[in-house]
Amino acid sequence: MLTTLLDILHVFVCAVLMFVVLLQQGKGGGMGAAFGGGGAAQVFGGRGAGNLLTRATAVCATTFMLTSVSLAYLSSSGDRALRAKSALEEQKHSGKGSARPKETKADTKGDGHGAAPPTPAPASTSAPPAP
Repeated sequence: MLTTLLDILHVFVCAVLMFVVLLQQGKGGGMGAAFGGGGAAQVFGGRGAGNLLTRATAVCATTFMLTSVSLAYLSSSGDRALRAKSALEEQKHSGKGSARPKETKADTKGDGHGAAPPTPAPASTSAPPAP
């Protein structure tokens, strides 16, 4: 429920942020001039829409960042819950004293009977005796 609400808010804020950024008048005029950027001075006052659009951009960008971080945290919480559930099941199985030993990496590479392959003897570091 919360994730769905954050997803909807995230997409909405993303669209508004794109719209607000495109409305701002850049050095070349931008889209703001195409939508009547010259008339913005009459509607928003002598300073034009620059101050309002700058504030709207900052609010949208902050909201976009917060929803991004929140969605990332919520998506990783499912991984934590799965790990916790797996750990509980592992404790249950080890607490029952099952006769089946835990599998190791050596078991999967060995002969299939749970026996680990023999380890080589360490090489001697002493030099052979001189004749």
